[in-house]
Amino acid sequence: MLFSLTSEKCTDEQVDIYDSVLLRLVDMVETEVRRFVAERLSELRRGPERTIRQLASDEIDVAELILRRSHVLRDRDLVDIADVQSNAHRLAIAQREMLSEEVTDVLVKRGDIRVKRRVAANQGATFSPAGMAGLLEAASSDQPLQLALSDRTDLAEDQIQELVSVATEAVRLKLAGTAAAADAEKLPQAASIAAQRMSNDYWLSRYDFETARGRVMTMARDGRLTEATLRWFAADDRFAEAVVAFACLTRIGLHEASHWMVRLDVDPFLTVAKAHGFTPLTVATLLKVGPWRHRLSVQARAMALAQYEAMRPDEARQKLAHWDDMVTH
Repeated sequence: MLFSLTSEKCTDEQVDIYDSVLLRLVDMVETEVRRFVAERLSELRRGPERTIRQLASDEIDVAELILRRSHVLRDRDLVDIADVQSNAHRLAIAQREMLSEEVTDVLVKRGDIRVKRRVAANQGATFSPAGMAGLLEAASSDQPLQLALSDRTDLAEDQIQELVSVATEAVRLKLAGTAAAADAEKLPQAASIAAQRMSNDYWLSRYDFETARGRVMTMARDGRLTEATLRWFAADDRFAEAVVAFACLTRIGLHEASHWMVRLDVDPFLTVAKAHGFTPLTVATLLKVGPWRHRLSVQARAMALAQYEAMRPDEARQKLAHWDDMVTH
């Protein structure tokens, strides 16, 4: 398919044209053709959004690869599909590389036991307290789910205790560390995977900053780039555009902005935002965009926002000026 070969070079207007044409075509062709189109589109970082959403809601033979792979689908799309489509659709979503709390909440609530097992085994999935409670409740009568949960490294102490209380003897022994020697052999590999998963480059490689830069710079030239625009990008989970807009509005480099808005230490981001007078609402919205949606817990976001509100603008400007001096000297 031509678009899959040229998508990175297309303008926004050209993508919209492709989207309109493909949207009409997929309504007219048989399942095999729709499946072929879905397979090609599932690999793109940038693509015709309406067509991809429609194919993701198609029968599972068509939708599966898009649901499992597509970076174009946003959390709100996945939530809507998981809520109304089949368990087969939910099972495909559960196999995505990364899953936010919003998505796993729906998968746990609406999914059958196969979906729950799959999402529990997904180390890239994050869970809200309610979502994890739903898994633990289902695990009381399902050993495979107990085993999947026992392999997770993000269980809180009370959740581990609850799992132990409902687990079979085999799972209790595993949780108690009877197989500690075997687990120790796996630690270097597990640590390596975790380091890769948590690196800035790993997260940033998922986004198309070049296209976002062109779009945002056009808005800036037209005088349409404001704090409200930045907040809209964040609210719509357009991470690449939000990063570029933040860099433009604060006059810092795109490289610095992108790395500061993905790391777990949010102090540089908070300092720059305070020095430029962003409102707490804007900062709170940005703390939930892109990788931070997955990497920062609700508690971490609350602490960051409290830190921001307590920070003095003059201190933030002094710190930022000190950083600039260090760079220039």
